[in-house]
Amino acid sequence: MWRKVEPVYREAFPEHRGKSIGVIRRMFERKLSELHTWSEAGKIVAMALTSTDRHAHVLVLDYLAVRANRRGSGLGRHCVEAISQWAVTTQCCSALIIEVEAELTEENAERIRFWRKTGFQLTSYVHPYIWVPETYHAMYLPLEPSFTPGEEDGRSLFKFITNYHEKAYRGGDME
Repeated sequence: MWRKVEPVYREAFPEHRGKSIGVIRRMFERKLSELHTWSEAGKIVAMALTSTDRHAHVLVLDYLAVRANRRGSGLGRHCVEAISQWAVTTQCCSALIIEVEAELTEENAERIRFWRKTGFQLTSYVHPYIWVPETYHAMYLPLEPSFTPGEEDGRSLFKFITNYHEKAYRGGDME
């Protein structure tokens, strides 16, 4: 299935901006991630990689990619809605969490606008990783009214995101 999905993934996340095929393969082998796909006329037009932290009841949305010729059509919003519904009904999650690059560029601002339109809330905390030069913000979409990111405004969300990334690159699963 990944061979059919990879062109959509690489269009949105070239090799230097996404995970390598080896890392993705290991994530699937370890059952760390779920692959979501959307098709039209038998062709994949959108994909997402997610991972559930079952103890915290949150879903980390690692990647969402929509074919360039389908962006702006509402397909991305539809994908977020479908993942949200799946996260609640199948995974018993109370929130979706993503990370977005914090650097002030038009491309990053456009991504943040997209996520806000789908209901995600931006946190102010800027997270530096030791293994990549970029800094990131966390964004979250509450799926239950009681969900809040905590008083640290994003730091606590990066515990889930970092845990996921460490397991993706080093091994293990989210349970």
